[in-house]
Formats: sequence, C-alpha cells, structure tokens
Amino acid sequence: MIPYGRQDIAQADIDAVVEVLRSDFLTQGPVVPRFEQAVADYCGVDHAVAVNSATSALHIACMALGLGPGDWLWTSPTTFVASANCALYCGAQVDFVDIDPRTYNLSPEALERKLVTAERDGRLPKVVVPVHLSGQPCDMAAIHALGQRYGFAIVEDASHAIGGRYRDGPIGDCRYSDVTVFSFHPVKVITSAEGGMATTRDAALAGRMALLRSHGITRDPALMSHEPDGPWYYQQVDLGFNYRMTELQGALGLSQMARLDAFVARRHALARRYDRMLEPLPVTVPWQSPDGYSGLHLYVVRLQRDKTNRHHRDVFVAMRDKGIGVNLHYIPVHTQPYYQRLGFKPGDFPQAEAYYAEAISLPMYPTMSEEQQDRVVDALENAFEA
Repeated sequence: MIPYGRQDIAQADIDAVVEVLRSDFLTQGPVVPRFEQAVADYCGVDHAVAVNSATSALHIACMALGLGPGDWLWTSPTTFVASANCALYCGAQVDFVDIDPRTYNLSPEALERKLVTAERDGRLPKVVVPVHLSGQPCDMAAIHALGQRYGFAIVEDASHAIGGRYRDGPIGDCRYSDVTVFSFHPVKVITSAEGGMATTRDAALAGRMALLRSHGITRDPALMSHEPDGPWYYQQVDLGFNYRMTELQGALGLSQMARLDAFVARRHALARRYDRMLEPLPVTVPWQSPDGYSGLHLYVVRLQRDKTNRHHRDVFVAMRDKGIGVNLHYIPVHTQPYYQRLGFKPGDFPQAEAYYAEAISLPMYPTMSEEQQDRVVDALENAFEA
C-alpha cells in the first residue's frame, strides 16, 4: 500500500531522541524550549508555545483569547473537527463560513456577507479560525481587514502549513492574526510523533497559553496571590490542562526543523510532476494562489463530473483496491451527526459539500519515489477506464 502520507525519520532524528532518553529529563526539560525557539525564529515571532497536539493548541488559544459561554467562533466546514470543537470545549457556539471554490479555504467574500447579517442580528463572532487547507494560506489580509472592522480575533489553523509562506512572510508570523497553530502529527510536513505549537506576537497571550497547558499552575511569584511559602511553592491560579509536550517529542520536532525547507521543496517537486501527469485526466489539480507558497501537506484533486461517468466513490475504491492509500480531507464538519444535533443540515454550505463530493487526496510525502507516483497516476487512469 502506498500511503497518502508518512513521516521521514532520519538517523539524526533517532540520535536526538536517544540523547533525550539518556538524559535526566524525559519531560519538562531544556529541549522543548529549544524547539519552541526554533519555530519562533523560523516564523519570525517572539513566542511559541509547544503542546501535545494541534487540538490542544487550538483549545488554549481560544481560552487565552477569552472565548466562552455566549460567544461565537466561526471556521471553515472543510476541516478536521478540531477547528470547530475547540469552541465547544470553551462553552462557546460554532458557526461556519463556506469555502472558496478554487482554494478550498474559508471565503473572505462569504465571511463578509455573513458578518453583515451577524452585525444586524447581534451575533458577531469573537474568534474566526481560518484553515490553511492542504498547506495553502488563506487570504489573510482580507480576513484581517474584516477582523479590524468587526472586532473579532483570528486564530490561524495552520496544521497543514508549516514551511509555507503568505505574501512576503512565513506562515506563523501572525502579521494578520493573534495566534497561529501548527500540527506535528506523523503525516504532517514535520513530525514530533504527536504534538502542536502556537505562535504569537503577544507576550500576554503566550503567557496565558503556557499557563493553561500545565494545569494553570505557576511558580512565578508575580502571578501568585501571596508570597511563596518556600522554594518548593507553586500555585494553581487557573483551571488548566495537562497539554505538555514531552522532551522526546521536542527532540524529534527540533531535529526535523533542520529539514523543513527541504521537505516542502520536495513536496512542490512532486506536485509539479503530478500536475503534468494528470493533465489528460478528468480531474482538477490544486490551484495555487500567487500570494502564497503552500506547505503542500496534501495534494487534492477534484473529479470533473461533467467529463466522466465514474462515481466519486467508485474511483476512490478502485484506487484503494490497487494499493493506493487515497484519502478524503475532509467530510464537512456541519454534516457530522454531532453537529447536525446542534442544528446544522446538508445544504447549509454548498461549496463545501460540492468539494466533498469530488475531492480525493493523492499520496504525497517527501520520500515518495517517481515510481510510486507513476503507480498512483496509473491507478487513477485505470479507475476512470473501469
């Protein structure tokens, strides 16, 4: 089976993890802060907060921004459920904004139309979470301008996008957002096995997220209600969580950062080759905005249903039967049973649903060979001929 994505673990990564295993610290040691600093330096921000998953990063980012009961968070329906669930964890409510039919990201035009109505109805969002699907950045300048006009905070869900760029800066520099969140799951651009990171320019937000990732406990006397009882003393000053990243994860992530740019460049080379090879087939290849340089976590094609009588599901199953581990990113969140119980229904976000009916994620990872890529394209061609 050729998987849709996989990690690339080099000897340097293994050596870094072994070094931690032989050290005095398996958690809460010096390596995670070094990983945080490496990501902060790469993104050009002052602060990065490492956690055990991007889901946790989304949660504490929303908490740090004060999202809570009575508030609204808006995000894209074409994303993993975590982009929406983070609001529910805070006791807030969720709504969605339909996607742009070319980028598959949250549409600024649809966002503006929805904001006009929400302002009239007194239901403006407190937080908007644009999702950089497949690694392609959203139109952040337009979304930021709307945030300034309507007063909402912005958390970029860049789980797919580390190593990418928007306009003249790296994704994660937070020029157009309050917080950016990355994922280091094994199929992502770099991995720490599991893990996530939140970057920000705001020292207060960074401090709040760091507090929340570790039970709301502090050893900083400036944050305590009274003088410490002694050198052993700590206080729980808020209700936080155990969202810490281990030293093992930090070591792996830090080692992988050395190859981040090479990983992304290889993904782009594979994407260009896919673009050429797929040209004769009835699929739409990914469109890349001139404003961005995608992290290319995913390579998603859409079936041109007016040019083939093959059903989406038939093509998908035919490729799986040939040992090609295609996938689908994502089932629209508003169609999930849990969210339908909250009042959402099919038809609410037609662009996201049209995308879902046509999208297939083809295998894409740095160690993928041209021979494997040829097999993928041959299987897709045969699936249309069956």
